[in-house]
This record gives sequence, structure tokens and C-alpha cells, in this order.
Amino acid sequence: MRKNKSAIKRAVQSEKRRLRNSHFKTTMKTKIKRAIGAIDAKDAQTETAFRDAVSSIDKASSKGVVHPNNAARKISRLAKKLHKSQQV
Repeated sequence: MRKNKSAIKRAVQSEKRRLRNSHFKTTMKTKIKRAIGAIDAKDAQTETAFRDAVSSIDKASSKGVVHPNNAARKISRLAKKLHKSQQV
């Protein structure tokens, strides 16, 4: 158990941040999976799902949940998959 006031406060802050970060991460991952599913199924909502996923990735990046380069890589791979499916 923490003894001094600052250590207790840091523990509380860390827990709040962990919960917030996990929310952004799981939301981002879910939207990416939906977009990939829509791309693979050649669904009518492909563009919407793609935009939703990119928005979610950007939001996570801006909040500091994922590194900006990581976010750029995820968006790039998703866009590449989308463009490849539209060409065929």
C-alpha cells in the first residue's frame, strides 16, 4: 500500500489514464476490424467504415494512446487494403 499522499494520487491518476487509454484502444481496434470486414465483404458501407476507422486512429494518436508513427502505419495499411480491393 502506498504511504505518502503523492504516491496515492499518482496511483489514482494512473488507473484513470489506464482505463481511458484502454477505451480508446479497444474502440480503435473494433473499428479497424469492422473496416477490414467491410473491405473483404465488398460491403456498401466500406467507405463509411474506413473513414470511421481512420477517425478513431487519429483520435487515439492525438490523445497519446498510440504513437503517431504507429497510427500512420495503421492508416496506411488500411488505405492500401481499401484501394487494392477497389481495383479488382
